Parts: sequence; structure tokens; C-alpha cells
Amino acid sequence: MRKPIIAGNWKMHKTVSESVGLCEALDRAVQDVDIEVVVCPPFTALSAVCALAMRKVKIGAQNVSIAESGAFTGEISPLMLVDVCCSYVIIGHSERRQHFGETDAMVNKKVHLALQHGLRPIVCVGESLMQRRAGETEAVVVSQTKAALAGIAQEQVPDIVIAYEPIWAIGTGETASADDANEVIGTIRKTIAEIYGQETAGRIRIQYGGSVKPDNIRELMAQPEIDGALVGGASLDLKGFTAIVRYHEQQQS
Repeated sequence: MRKPIIAGNWKMHKTVSESVGLCEALDRAVQDVDIEVVVCPPFTALSAVCALAMRKVKIGAQNVSIAESGAFTGEISPLMLVDVCCSYVIIGHSERRQHFGETDAMVNKKVHLALQHGLRPIVCVGESLMQRRAGETEAVVVSQTKAALAGIAQEQVPDIVIAYEPIWAIGTGETASADDANEVIGTIRKTIAEIYGQETAGRIRIQYGGSVKPDNIRELMAQPEIDGALVGGASLDLKGFTAIVRYHEQQQS
């Protein structure tokens, strides 16, 4: 049974004090939920939030370098993330691909390096609106998934989380229907099964991301292939993100 994982990507938001306050409040609000909860604050806040005595919420970073150390101005090493006790790291987000030129090869290198240092990658894949309209969704996500996992050993795969984030749904208010998201995520899982076998594919967790909100999380999480969500803007609000994490209670109401 795959344990659901809901992660918040705060992007370039929140000061150190704001990050600490939100993490402390969120940790109190989700203590009793049988879901893995992760938040990914900006780099400036990682040390402070990792120092908190949180019992439930785990901390992730929004990016990692392709190198352990060296002359890479503005980058952050996996060694640095481990040093402040990060557990997860987002890799290959569409904003990194689009605005900072990250390639599939770079994503793969980062996945290898993260795993080497005990960080669990949240690897983002997803198609653009143009690709979707051209009927290329499956080809794009299969290609990105295979590229991200190239050379990854079978025993490492369950430590990876895949986040299917259709680019056209990120920050737009648009979202894939629950059925569409489930179908694409099923395709991703089938791709992993073809490479590593059905048992391994059945263990890896695959999230949906793209304008996830309290009012659509229930339907998304009811789908058999969807194991969680990578949440953007809604994760910046304590009440909204708590409602997303506690989606089971919404289903019962």
C-alpha cells in the first residue's frame, strides 16, 4: 500500500520568519494525519525550518545543483541540503526547465546525485498546452520519465516520487480532470513497470500537481493511480493547505 504524500512548493515566497511560523502551525494542524507531508521553502529559510522540532512535517528543497561543490555561483549542493536535514528535493520543475534551461540530462544527473546523498527526489514531468493540443501528452511524459530514471538502480526507484504537472495547469487555475490525471499517471506507472517490473512500479508514488486546491483534492485523491499532490499557491495558506492534507475529512462531510 502506497502512503500518500502531499508536498507544498512555496517557490519564491515567504521570508524566514514567515516560513517558520507557517511550518510550526502546519505541523500542529496535521499531527494525526496518516499522510506524508512535505514543504519546500526557499533556500534562505531551510536552516531555520529544519531546526524546528517538528513531529510530522518534513522539509524539502526546491532545487539542487548537478555538482557536489565547485565554481557554480548561485547553486546549492546536495551536501548543503543534507547538512540542514532536508529529506526531499524537487527536481525538473517546469519553471526550472523553461526559465533556467534545465534539460532531461541535467534532471537525470540531479536525480543520481540526490539519491547518492540520501535525498528523495520529487521529479516533475508534464506537457505544455501546445503538446497537449497536438496529442503528444503520452509521448512527452514517457520520454521525460525514462530520461529522469536512466541508470537508476531498481532498488532506488521506491525512494523517488514522480510529480505529473501539466505545464498548462501550473498557476493558471486550470487543472486536468481527475480522470485525465489518473490516466496519464497510469501511463507513467506502466512505463516504470516496463523498465523495472510491476512490483517496483506498484511501490513508487506518483503525485498530481497543477492548481491543486481544497475543492479538487478529494476527486483527485479518489483516483487509484494518484498517490498525492504537489501543491503550489495553495500551500502558502495554512487553512487551505491543511484542508488539502486533511482531504479524508472533507470526503466524510
